[in-house]
Amino acid sequence: MVCTPSLDATSLETLLAAAVAAPSIHNTQPWRFRVNPDTHALEVRAARERSLPMADPDGRAQHLSMGAAVFNLRVAAVHLRRQPEVRLLPDPSEPDLIAVVRLGGPIGPHDRSRRRLDLYDAIARRHTSRMPFTGRPVPGPVVMEMSEAARAEGARLRLPDIAGTRRLLHLTAVAEARNHASSSRTAEARAWITPPGSDRPYGIPVTALGPPDAARRMPTRDFTGPLPALHLPALRFERHAQVALLWTAHDRRKDWLQAGQALQHVLLTATAYGVRTSLLHQAMEWPDLRAAIGHPRRPCCPQLLIRFGYGPDGGRTPRACGWETGDRRAER
Repeated sequence: MVCTPSLDATSLETLLAAAVAAPSIHNTQPWRFRVNPDTHALEVRAARERSLPMADPDGRAQHLSMGAAVFNLRVAAVHLRRQPEVRLLPDPSEPDLIAVVRLGGPIGPHDRSRRRLDLYDAIARRHTSRMPFTGRPVPGPVVMEMSEAARAEGARLRLPDIAGTRRLLHLTAVAEARNHASSSRTAEARAWITPPGSDRPYGIPVTALGPPDAARRMPTRDFTGPLPALHLPALRFERHAQVALLWTAHDRRKDWLQAGQALQHVLLTATAYGVRTSLLHQAMEWPDLRAAIGHPRRPCCPQLLIRFGYGPDGGRTPRACGWETGDRRAER
Protein backbone atom coordinates (compact mmCIF):
# COMPACT_ATOMS: atom_id res chain seq x y z
CA MET A 1 0.00 0.00 0.00
CA VAL A 2 1.08 3.58 -0.64
CA CYS A 3 1.49 5.64 2.54
CA THR A 4 1.12 9.42 2.47
CA PRO A 5 1.56 12.08 5.14
CA SER A 6 -2.21 12.50 5.41
CA LEU A 7 -3.28 8.87 4.98
CA ASP A 8 -1.06 6.35 6.75
CA ALA A 9 -1.22 2.61 6.21
CA THR A 10 -3.20 1.92 9.39
CA SER A 11 -5.83 4.51 8.54
CA LEU A 12 -6.05 3.24 4.98
CA GLU A 13 -6.59 -0.33 6.18
CA THR A 14 -9.38 0.84 8.50
CA LEU A 15 -11.07 2.75 5.70
CA LEU A 16 -10.87 -0.07 3.17
CA ALA A 17 -12.01 -2.77 5.59
CA ALA A 18 -15.09 -0.68 6.34
CA ALA A 19 -15.80 0.19 2.71
CA VAL A 20 -15.76 -3.38 1.39
CA ALA A 21 -18.10 -4.52 4.17
CA ALA A 22 -20.93 -2.58 2.50
CA PRO A 23 -23.82 -4.55 1.01
CA SER A 24 -24.02 -4.89 -2.76
CA ILE A 25 -26.50 -6.49 -5.11
CA HIS A 26 -25.68 -10.21 -5.38
CA ASN A 27 -22.48 -9.36 -3.44
CA THR A 28 -20.90 -8.20 -6.69
CA GLN A 29 -18.82 -5.60 -4.79
CA PRO A 30 -18.81 -3.32 -7.85
CA TRP A 31 -16.13 -0.94 -6.60
CA ARG A 32 -12.41 -0.26 -6.60
CA PHE A 33 -10.42 2.02 -4.33
CA ARG A 34 -7.30 4.00 -5.12
CA VAL A 35 -5.25 6.63 -3.32
CA ASN A 36 -4.56 9.60 -5.57
CA PRO A 37 -0.82 10.26 -5.14
CA ASP A 38 -1.26 13.98 -5.83
CA THR A 39 -4.21 14.78 -3.56
CA HIS A 40 -3.80 11.95 -1.01
CA ALA A 41 -7.54 11.37 -1.34
CA LEU A 42 -9.21 7.97 -1.56
CA GLU A 43 -11.01 7.47 -4.87
CA VAL A 44 -14.03 5.19 -5.25
CA ARG A 45 -14.30 3.83 -8.79
CA ALA A 46 -16.83 1.60 -10.51
CA ALA A 47 -15.85 -1.96 -11.43
CA ARG A 48 -18.05 -2.34 -14.49
CA GLU A 49 -16.98 -5.92 -15.17
CA ARG A 50 -18.99 -6.86 -12.05
CA SER A 51 -22.21 -5.34 -13.33
CA LEU A 52 -25.53 -7.16 -13.85
CA PRO A 53 -26.79 -6.48 -17.39
CA MET A 54 -30.12 -8.22 -16.83
CA ALA A 55 -31.06 -7.18 -13.29
CA ASP A 56 -29.41 -3.76 -13.37
CA PRO A 57 -28.99 -2.53 -16.97
CA ASP A 58 -28.70 1.16 -16.09
CA GLY A 59 -26.34 0.63 -13.14
CA ARG A 60 -28.74 2.06 -10.58
CA ALA A 61 -28.27 -0.80 -8.09
CA GLN A 62 -24.51 -0.65 -8.69
CA HIS A 63 -24.59 3.02 -7.64
CA LEU A 64 -26.63 2.13 -4.54
CA SER A 65 -23.93 -0.39 -3.64
CA MET A 66 -21.13 2.11 -4.14
CA GLY A 67 -23.04 4.73 -2.17
CA ALA A 68 -23.23 2.27 0.73
CA ALA A 69 -19.45 1.85 0.54
CA VAL A 70 -19.01 5.64 0.59
CA PHE A 71 -21.12 5.84 3.74
CA ASN A 72 -18.95 3.21 5.43
CA LEU A 73 -15.89 5.29 4.52
CA ARG A 74 -17.49 8.25 6.24
CA VAL A 75 -18.21 6.20 9.35
CA ALA A 76 -14.65 4.85 9.40
CA ALA A 77 -13.24 8.38 9.02
CA VAL A 78 -15.23 9.51 12.07
CA HIS A 79 -13.97 6.42 13.92
CA LEU A 80 -10.46 7.70 13.14
CA ARG A 81 -11.58 11.04 14.61
CA ARG A 82 -11.24 12.78 11.29
CA GLN A 83 -13.85 14.79 9.42
CA PRO A 84 -14.84 13.00 6.18
CA GLU A 85 -14.87 15.25 3.11
CA VAL A 86 -16.79 13.65 0.23
CA ARG A 87 -17.29 14.73 -3.37
CA LEU A 88 -19.69 12.67 -5.45
CA LEU A 89 -19.15 12.35 -9.22
CA PRO A 90 -16.39 14.96 -9.11
CA ASP A 91 -15.24 14.77 -12.75
CA PRO A 92 -17.73 14.49 -15.65
CA SER A 93 -14.90 13.36 -17.92
CA GLU A 94 -14.35 10.29 -15.69
CA PRO A 95 -17.75 8.58 -15.31
CA ASP A 96 -16.21 5.66 -13.43
CA LEU A 97 -14.87 7.98 -10.72
CA ILE A 98 -17.79 7.75 -8.33
CA ALA A 99 -16.52 9.63 -5.29
CA VAL A 100 -13.47 11.19 -3.72
CA VAL A 101 -13.07 10.91 0.05
CA ARG A 102 -10.51 12.86 2.07
CA LEU A 103 -9.75 12.86 5.76
CA GLY A 104 -10.27 16.40 6.96
CA GLY A 105 -9.49 18.00 10.27
CA PRO A 106 -9.84 16.34 13.66
CA ILE A 107 -13.26 15.74 15.20
CA GLY A 108 -13.83 16.75 18.80
CA PRO A 109 -15.64 14.56 21.34
CA HIS A 110 -18.79 16.70 21.11
CA ASP A 111 -18.85 17.17 17.35
CA ARG A 112 -22.32 16.66 15.92
CA SER A 113 -21.18 14.51 13.00
CA ARG A 114 -19.34 12.20 15.39
CA ARG A 115 -22.55 11.51 17.30
CA ARG A 116 -24.56 11.03 14.11
CA LEU A 117 -22.04 8.66 12.49
CA ASP A 118 -21.00 6.69 15.56
CA LEU A 119 -21.88 3.40 13.88
CA TYR A 120 -18.46 1.87 13.29
CA ASP A 121 -19.02 -1.24 15.43
CA ALA A 122 -22.21 -2.03 13.51
CA ILE A 123 -20.33 -2.32 10.19
CA ALA A 124 -18.83 -5.72 11.00
CA ARG A 125 -22.07 -6.96 12.60
CA ARG A 126 -24.39 -6.09 9.72
CA HIS A 127 -25.30 -9.09 7.56
CA THR A 128 -28.28 -9.62 5.31
CA SER A 129 -30.63 -12.12 6.94
CA ARG A 130 -32.74 -14.12 4.49
CA MET A 131 -34.27 -16.18 7.30
CA PRO A 132 -37.73 -15.87 8.85
CA PHE A 133 -38.15 -13.21 11.53
CA THR A 134 -40.07 -13.69 14.77
CA GLY A 135 -42.86 -11.27 13.96
CA ARG A 136 -42.18 -9.21 17.11
CA PRO A 137 -42.68 -5.59 16.04
CA VAL A 138 -39.69 -3.27 16.01
CA PRO A 139 -40.50 -0.44 18.46
CA GLY A 140 -41.64 2.87 17.02
CA PRO A 141 -38.64 4.90 18.34
CA VAL A 142 -36.21 2.54 16.58
CA VAL A 143 -38.17 2.74 13.32
CA MET A 144 -38.18 6.54 13.69
CA GLU A 145 -34.38 6.56 14.03
CA MET A 146 -34.13 4.44 10.89
CA SER A 147 -36.35 6.93 9.08
CA GLU A 148 -34.27 9.86 10.32
CA ALA A 149 -31.12 8.09 9.13
CA ALA A 150 -32.51 7.99 5.58
CA ARG A 151 -33.58 11.63 5.77
CA ALA A 152 -30.11 12.69 6.92
CA GLU A 153 -28.71 11.41 3.61
CA GLY A 154 -31.31 13.09 1.39
CA ALA A 155 -33.63 10.09 0.98
CA ARG A 156 -36.85 8.97 2.64
CA LEU A 157 -38.35 5.82 4.11
CA ARG A 158 -42.00 5.08 3.49
CA LEU A 159 -43.48 2.88 6.19
CA PRO A 160 -46.68 1.38 4.80
CA ASP A 161 -49.66 0.09 6.74
CA ILE A 162 -50.74 -3.56 6.54
CA ALA A 163 -52.58 -3.08 3.23
CA GLY A 164 -49.68 -1.12 1.78
CA THR A 165 -47.23 -3.78 2.89
CA ARG A 166 -49.25 -6.49 1.19
CA ARG A 167 -49.31 -4.45 -2.00
CA LEU A 168 -45.53 -3.95 -1.98
CA LEU A 169 -44.92 -7.64 -1.31
CA HIS A 170 -47.37 -8.58 -4.06
CA LEU A 171 -45.50 -6.43 -6.60
CA THR A 172 -42.24 -7.99 -5.41
CA ALA A 173 -43.75 -11.45 -5.86
CA VAL A 174 -44.81 -10.58 -9.41
CA ALA A 175 -41.24 -9.49 -10.16
CA GLU A 176 -39.83 -12.65 -8.61
CA ALA A 177 -42.14 -14.78 -10.78
CA ARG A 178 -40.98 -12.90 -13.88
CA ASN A 179 -37.34 -13.38 -12.92
CA HIS A 180 -37.92 -17.08 -12.33
CA ALA A 181 -39.55 -17.43 -15.76
CA SER A 182 -36.59 -15.76 -17.50
CA SER A 183 -33.77 -18.19 -18.22
CA SER A 184 -31.28 -15.34 -18.79
CA ARG A 185 -32.10 -13.64 -15.49
CA THR A 186 -32.01 -16.95 -13.65
CA ALA A 187 -28.63 -17.75 -15.14
CA GLU A 188 -27.27 -14.33 -14.18
CA ALA A 189 -28.38 -14.73 -10.56
CA ARG A 190 -27.09 -18.30 -10.33
CA ALA A 191 -23.67 -17.17 -11.63
CA TRP A 192 -23.18 -15.26 -8.36
CA ILE A 193 -23.75 -18.28 -6.09
CA THR A 194 -20.57 -19.85 -4.72
CA PRO A 195 -20.37 -23.50 -3.61
CA PRO A 196 -19.06 -24.60 -0.21
CA GLY A 197 -15.28 -24.42 0.05
CA SER A 198 -14.94 -21.85 -2.72
CA ASP A 199 -12.32 -19.14 -2.22
CA ARG A 200 -14.03 -16.80 -4.66
CA PRO A 201 -14.12 -13.32 -3.05
CA TYR A 202 -17.42 -12.32 -4.67
CA GLY A 203 -20.95 -13.70 -4.77
CA ILE A 204 -23.21 -15.35 -2.21
CA PRO A 205 -22.23 -18.65 -0.59
CA VAL A 206 -24.87 -21.35 -0.59
CA THR A 207 -24.73 -21.18 3.22
CA ALA A 208 -25.95 -17.56 3.13
CA LEU A 209 -29.05 -18.31 1.05
CA GLY A 210 -32.45 -18.33 2.69
CA PRO A 211 -35.38 -20.74 2.50
CA PRO A 212 -38.63 -20.07 0.66
CA ASP A 213 -41.71 -19.12 2.63
CA ALA A 214 -43.94 -22.15 3.15
CA ALA A 215 -46.99 -19.88 3.16
CA ARG A 216 -45.79 -18.03 0.05
CA ARG A 217 -46.37 -14.64 1.62
CA MET A 218 -42.73 -13.51 1.61
CA PRO A 219 -41.27 -13.24 -1.93
CA THR A 220 -37.69 -14.24 -1.20
CA ARG A 221 -35.32 -14.29 -4.16
CA ASP A 222 -34.62 -17.67 -5.70
CA PHE A 223 -30.96 -17.55 -6.70
CA THR A 224 -30.66 -21.18 -7.74
CA GLY A 225 -33.46 -21.51 -10.32
CA PRO A 226 -34.13 -25.05 -11.59
CA LEU A 227 -31.54 -26.67 -9.34
CA PRO A 228 -33.58 -28.49 -6.67
CA ALA A 229 -30.51 -29.88 -4.97
CA LEU A 230 -29.61 -26.35 -3.82
CA HIS A 231 -33.07 -25.48 -2.51
CA LEU A 232 -33.49 -25.22 1.26
CA PRO A 233 -36.61 -26.66 2.90
CA ALA A 234 -39.44 -24.16 3.10
CA LEU A 235 -40.07 -22.44 6.44
CA ARG A 236 -42.87 -20.22 7.69
CA PHE A 237 -41.99 -16.54 7.68
CA GLU A 238 -43.49 -13.85 9.89
CA ARG A 239 -47.18 -13.34 9.23
CA HIS A 240 -47.05 -9.55 9.40
CA ALA A 241 -43.82 -8.36 7.83
CA GLN A 242 -42.34 -4.95 8.57
CA VAL A 243 -41.01 -3.30 5.44
CA ALA A 244 -39.83 0.16 4.47
CA LEU A 245 -39.55 1.60 0.99
CA LEU A 246 -36.42 3.68 0.42
CA TRP A 247 -37.11 6.42 -2.12
CA THR A 248 -35.74 9.67 -3.49
CA ALA A 249 -37.36 12.67 -5.12
CA HIS A 250 -35.21 12.36 -8.25
CA ASP A 251 -33.59 9.51 -10.16
CA ARG A 252 -30.15 10.73 -11.26
CA ARG A 253 -26.79 9.10 -10.62
CA LYS A 254 -26.19 11.44 -7.69
CA ASP A 255 -29.58 10.47 -6.23
CA TRP A 256 -28.66 6.79 -6.51
CA LEU A 257 -25.43 7.42 -4.59
CA GLN A 258 -27.30 9.38 -1.94
CA ALA A 259 -29.84 6.56 -1.71
CA GLY A 260 -26.99 4.08 -1.22
CA GLN A 261 -25.62 6.15 1.65
CA ALA A 262 -29.11 6.40 3.11
CA LEU A 263 -29.55 2.64 2.78
CA GLN A 264 -26.38 1.91 4.71
CA HIS A 265 -27.19 4.53 7.34
CA VAL A 266 -30.56 2.81 7.85
CA LEU A 267 -29.05 -0.69 7.94
CA LEU A 268 -26.34 0.24 10.43
CA THR A 269 -28.86 2.04 12.64
CA ALA A 270 -31.02 -1.08 12.64
CA THR A 271 -28.01 -3.28 13.38
CA ALA A 272 -27.02 -1.08 16.33
CA TYR A 273 -30.41 -1.90 17.89
CA GLY A 274 -30.20 -5.63 17.17
CA VAL A 275 -32.65 -5.45 14.27
CA ARG A 276 -32.03 -7.78 11.31
CA THR A 277 -32.56 -6.65 7.74
CA SER A 278 -32.89 -8.08 4.27
CA LEU A 279 -33.27 -6.36 0.91
CA LEU A 280 -36.02 -6.95 -1.63
CA HIS A 281 -34.90 -5.55 -4.98
CA GLN A 282 -36.85 -7.65 -7.46
CA ALA A 283 -39.58 -5.14 -8.31
CA MET A 284 -36.96 -2.44 -8.96
CA GLU A 285 -35.64 -4.57 -11.83
CA TRP A 286 -38.83 -4.18 -13.90
CA PRO A 287 -39.68 -0.59 -14.97
CA ASP A 288 -43.45 -1.05 -14.83
CA LEU A 289 -43.38 -2.63 -11.38
CA ARG A 290 -40.97 -0.04 -10.07
CA ALA A 291 -43.30 2.69 -11.31
CA ALA A 292 -46.26 0.95 -9.66
CA ILE A 293 -44.46 0.96 -6.32
CA GLY A 294 -44.13 4.76 -6.43
CA HIS A 295 -46.27 7.05 -4.28
CA PRO A 296 -49.75 7.49 -5.77
CA ARG A 297 -50.05 11.20 -4.91
CA ARG A 298 -46.57 12.71 -5.24
CA PRO A 299 -43.36 12.19 -7.23
CA CYS A 300 -41.43 9.27 -5.83
CA CYS A 301 -38.50 7.31 -7.24
CA PRO A 302 -38.41 3.93 -5.43
CA GLN A 303 -34.92 2.58 -4.85
CA LEU A 304 -35.23 -0.47 -2.60
CA LEU A 305 -37.56 -2.33 -0.27
CA ILE A 306 -36.11 -3.14 3.18
CA ARG A 307 -37.54 -5.93 5.30
CA PHE A 308 -36.65 -5.66 8.97
CA GLY A 309 -37.37 -7.43 12.24
CA TYR A 310 -35.93 -9.71 14.90
CA GLY A 311 -34.49 -13.10 14.13
CA PRO A 312 -31.30 -15.00 13.35
CA ASP A 313 -28.23 -13.25 12.05
CA GLY A 314 -27.49 -13.56 8.35
CA GLY A 315 -24.72 -15.68 6.91
CA ARG A 316 -21.41 -14.02 6.18
CA THR A 317 -20.39 -13.36 2.59
CA PRO A 318 -16.83 -13.09 1.26
CA ARG A 319 -15.10 -9.80 0.53
CA ALA A 320 -12.30 -8.72 -1.80
CA CYS A 321 -10.08 -5.86 -0.68
CA GLY A 322 -10.88 -3.79 -3.78
CA TRP A 323 -7.48 -2.09 -3.67
CA GLU A 324 -6.11 -0.69 -6.92
CA THR A 325 -2.54 0.41 -7.57
CA GLY A 326 -1.86 1.45 -11.14
CA ASP A 327 -2.58 -1.58 -13.32
CA ARG A 328 -2.33 -4.06 -10.47
CA ARG A 329 -5.38 -4.99 -8.41
CA ALA A 330 -5.06 -6.94 -5.20
CA GLU A 331 -7.83 -9.04 -3.75
CA ARG A 332 -8.15 -10.96 -0.55
